[in-house]
Amino acid sequence: MSKLLIVSILFGMLNANAQDLNFTQMIQPVPQSAKFEDKGYMVWCGSMVKGDDGKYYLFYSRWPQSKKHLAWATDSEVAVAVSNAPAGPYKFAKVILPKRDKKYWDADVTHNPTIHKFGNKYYLYYMGNYGNGEWWDHRNHQRIGVAVADSPLGQWKRSDKPLVDTTTNAFDHLLTNNPSVAQRPDGTFLMVYKGVSNGKMPFGGRVLHGVAIANRPEGPFVKQPKPVFVKDTVKFAAEDPYIWFQEGKYWAIVKDMKGVFTNAGTSLALFESLDGLDWKPAKNILVSTLEIPWESGTEKVGKLERPQLYFENGKPKILFCAVYISDTVNYNVAIPLKN
Repeated sequence: MSKLLIVSILFGMLNANAQDLNFTQMIQPVPQSAKFEDKGYMVWCGSMVKGDDGKYYLFYSRWPQSKKHLAWATDSEVAVAVSNAPAGPYKFAKVILPKRDKKYWDADVTHNPTIHKFGNKYYLYYMGNYGNGEWWDHRNHQRIGVAVADSPLGQWKRSDKPLVDTTTNAFDHLLTNNPSVAQRPDGTFLMVYKGVSNGKMPFGGRVLHGVAIANRPEGPFVKQPKPVFVKDTVKFAAEDPYIWFQEGKYWAIVKDMKGVFTNAGTSLALFESLDGLDWKPAKNILVSTLEIPWESGTEKVGKLERPQLYFENGKPKILFCAVYISDTVNYNVAIPLKN
């Protein structure tokens, strides 16, 4: 363990009580302009970065609305929308990761985008798959990759092979997806991701999350042995992690599938860690229930998933989430936060 990391852990321990984030108090009323839709398409995911040109770039998944919600596994592609303000409104700009030659691991689908700028390059981590057109075949070929570019609209160079593949007879035996990456205080990189273990097909076994570490943002990422966000023997407790480092601690927002962590039903939950390897529920674990506090009134939605954050001055400024209303109505929302 490096000296920098040891110092950051000690700092976090000394300041543990001062670092109790409370997202339910941070969430602010949402303007209608913060709702992003792409006509004719289902919209999912949504991860934003500020470009060197001062504009804001929202990377998201989309697929034809006519194919309905579940076609995320068979028809999704990653696109980018642009805005002059962090909360929008956003306008479609271009497709970033389209289908490509069948020889590649991500030939048919790109999904789960999460965008970062490390140094002078942009890194887009994502899930890709290929398949025979049958839903489970595509779902079970999910793997994690990364694309690299000099600018958000630039030429994106995709990985020829998965960045995080499966490991036989491990918790991620069947598939890997939902990548989230943060830079550590010592300059290395931490990834948390979702995997599915071996089990009765086509679903497979238990759904768990793992941690991997790399010296460079493009990897290679070395998997760590201990799964995280585990709840007793629950088969599918959480998904959609988003991790970051803030003032001496690592934090994660995850989707609590059935409220086993928050006791609030399906919801978004907050976890914390001093080293990024061992995670525990945060003091103020509830981030949000399935409600959006629009300026015009609160709306209950079917799903609130894929949490991603945008930061200003090192503090969370906007919580982006994917919203499910029905099988033909999905969109992204930018929820403003106060510090």
